[in-house]
This record gives sequence, C-alpha cells and structure tokens, in this order.
Amino acid sequence: MNGRSAQTTIPFGPLIAAIGAVMLLVSLFLNWYEGLTAFTVFEIVDIVLVVCALLIVLQLAGGMGLMKPPASPVVSLLVALFALGVVLTQLLNDPPAVAGQNGPDRDIGIWLAVAGTVLMATGAFLATANISLSIEPRESEPTRVDHDAETVREPARPAAARDDEPPATTP
Repeated sequence: MNGRSAQTTIPFGPLIAAIGAVMLLVSLFLNWYEGLTAFTVFEIVDIVLVVCALLIVLQLAGGMGLMKPPASPVVSLLVALFALGVVLTQLLNDPPAVAGQNGPDRDIGIWLAVAGTVLMATGAFLATANISLSIEPRESEPTRVDHDAETVREPARPAAARDDEPPATTP
C-alpha cells in the first residue's frame, strides 16, 4: 500500500442537476398538450430549453472533473432558474399554438419538464453550496484464526504497545 487512501468524492449538486436536465430533454419529445410535443408547439422556446439542459450537463462534466476548467456553479444556477422560469411561464400562459378557451389540455411532457427544471435548480443550488459525499474505503488488518482453540484472536501488538507489561529496565 502507498500510505494514501483512495477517496472518492461524489458531487450531489451536479448529479441531481444533470438528472433534471435529462428529464427536461426527454420531456421535449413527449406530449405537452394533447398530441403536441414541445417541438411542435414552440418556435424558439424548445431550442432555449435544449441549450439550458446541455449547459447543465456540461456543469456535471466540470463538477466530476471531466472538463477543465469546471463551469461556475453560480452560472449553472442562473441557467437552471431561467429554464424553470421559462417552463413555468408556459405552464401558466398557453403558447399561441394551443391558446383558446377550448384548447388542448396539458399532458405529461409539461409536468416532466417542471420536475426536471426543479431538479436542475435544486442541483445547481447544491453545487453552489459545494455539498458532496466523500467515500473513503477503510483498511482492516486480517484476523488470525487458531483452528485448535476455535477462537478468533486479534493481531499481535508490538511489545512497546502492550499495556499489561511493566516497562523493561536495563541494569
């Protein structure tokens, strides 16, 4: 062994934000309004949401150390909040393609987009707060088994470390 322990750090923020970004990207292909996907309904909002989701995925790459220099967590938070704002405005105010008193009802895609952007914003906030989980494997000494006595014995300690023996005196 080299004396250093292998430590793994898992950044929660970028991981949660990237899961939200993938959910947002998937939602764009699903129906937002009865039979209409986001790519069908929107003119430019869909492209803006794709760019926001890809920026968040790049933040994950930077947070995991796969990209140098890593993206700023504050910029990622602003991008995620912007995407959340865009999705919420589309939820509250129907786009012109589906507007009207008897327009189509909202479908699963828009709700998945809301959940994805909330996860993006939450993950970006956690990345800004620099919250992560560190995992360090513990090394253990092997125990010796005395097959004659059928008991397990602890590894022997050096003589200087034993508490029950008096210190050795030299004449």
